[in-house]
Amino acid sequence: MWMQKQSKYENTAYAALWGLLFAAPLLSLYVRTSNDSNLEFNWQEAFIVWQHIAVYLLFFLVHNFILAPLLIYRHKRWLYGMLTLCMIGLFTFYQCQQRPDDLRRKHRMERMERMKQRMEERRERMDGRERMEDPEGMDEYRGERPERRPGFRRHHRERPPMFGGERDIIAIVILILMCGMNLGVKLYFKTRDDQKKLLRLEKENLEQQLEYLKYQINPHFFMNTLNNIHALVDIDAEKAKSTILELSKMMRFILYEGDKKGVPLTREFDFIRNYVTLMRLRYTDKVHINMELPIQVPDKQIPPLMLITFIENAFKHGISYQHESFIDIKAEVKDNQLQFTCRNSKAEKPNEEKGGIGLTNVRQRLHLLYDNRYKLHIQDETDIYNVQLTIPLT
Repeated sequence: MWMQKQSKYENTAYAALWGLLFAAPLLSLYVRTSNDSNLEFNWQEAFIVWQHIAVYLLFFLVHNFILAPLLIYRHKRWLYGMLTLCMIGLFTFYQCQQRPDDLRRKHRMERMERMKQRMEERRERMDGRERMEDPEGMDEYRGERPERRPGFRRHHRERPPMFGGERDIIAIVILILMCGMNLGVKLYFKTRDDQKKLLRLEKENLEQQLEYLKYQINPHFFMNTLNNIHALVDIDAEKAKSTILELSKMMRFILYEGDKKGVPLTREFDFIRNYVTLMRLRYTDKVHINMELPIQVPDKQIPPLMLITFIENAFKHGISYQHESFIDIKAEVKDNQLQFTCRNSKAEKPNEEKGGIGLTNVRQRLHLLYDNRYKLHIQDETDIYNVQLTIPLT
């Protein structure tokens, strides 16, 4: 189960690293034989090095697949620490039992050097003496075992120490560094996988929030539009019929485009034109509605029903039936950005209809979609309400 948690990239990194280690002896032999024609490519040397590397590989596999997951995935620090110390102790015991041949040769050379030194000391003590005949009293010991002769001292066979050699210490340090490297690599890939999962969860959460906001937009928009049609039925039946036609166009847009992540600018502008046309039928000539939307726009997209909220808000709170009022709507594309402005007068008694989710909704959508890449500036003055929005186009 733990092996399945490792990503293929992590296993690939390990395979590449150990592949280089096993290839290093061959490369070294190749360079040496290439530079010196008297040398021959000796596979025995490579096999000896591979034998030592294989030991490290075995302990690495134990640490990677058994010990490291205890710390990284299961967070059992004490168990990991004890088992790791046991593994290091086992490696130390193996290293001392399998002492390299050159170290043994070193101990033999040291013993031979000490024996040679003792022989030289004996020769120096015997200088000036004649050895024409055997020393007195030595004849009776001829043929006897050497240890029964006078002055004989037994020299015990010296053995190399069980632990403490330079190679032993270096080997243990290499093993500890290897375990640390393994933990670092495994922690890196685990952190990267956790970040991917977190980003995926955040993305799913954002999508769910956006879907929820879209479900709020449609009922809110239809509620306002049906109120307009209801008012027109008593005022002008013919206008009410044309309003229903305009509403059907907008419903078609919401039905087929409203659930998409982005719609072409032309489609969004057409929707705004239809909405403003519908609203013109409801008001008298005292309401001045100016709209400047470009006809030719680049092939860019915008989130659906993003701008209509500000226009709805302008009609809802900026129109007065008794006094002159105005609504100015303008949009233009500059430097791959959409600059939208909606400016309207403020009624003396604005509509106090509760449940205004429009501006809160659009702020949340802008934050979720663009983070800090958009600019929304709202000026709420005494008699004028001005909205300026700049968003990047995709």
